[in-house]
Amino acid sequence: QVQLAESGGGLVQAGGSLRLSCAASGRTFSIYSTAWFRQAPGKEREFVATISWGGGGINYADSVKGRFTISRDNARNTVYLQMNSLKSMDTAVYYCAASLGVRAGENPSRYAYWGQGTQVTVSS
Repeated sequence: QVQLAESGGGLVQAGGSLRLSCAASGRTFSIYSTAWFRQAPGKEREFVATISWGGGGINYADSVKGRFTISRDNARNTVYLQMNSLKSMDTAVYYCAASLGVRAGENPSRYAYWGQGTQVTVSS
């Protein structure tokens, strides 16, 4: 089992920044990829960014390229999402996800473990 815990969400004005954290525990050695997804009210969950547990394999949704940066800290078993130049369209619950043994990419069904989510609200 793998447990994921997100933190760092909050209320921020448009143009501001937030850094989300996702701390992994349990059988972290079995993780292949981690990713951030988000879900706004009334919308489907959408892919934001992904990174391989080894640190490569970085990919972003077009809507966040150039504004968001995903990274990880091996020693802390933590994945981060640095979000800059935030827009009202970024308002959503942000979820951390982990896949085991395979590169999961943008497909949420390939991720076996999910955190509880953290709310990000961007005011205009």
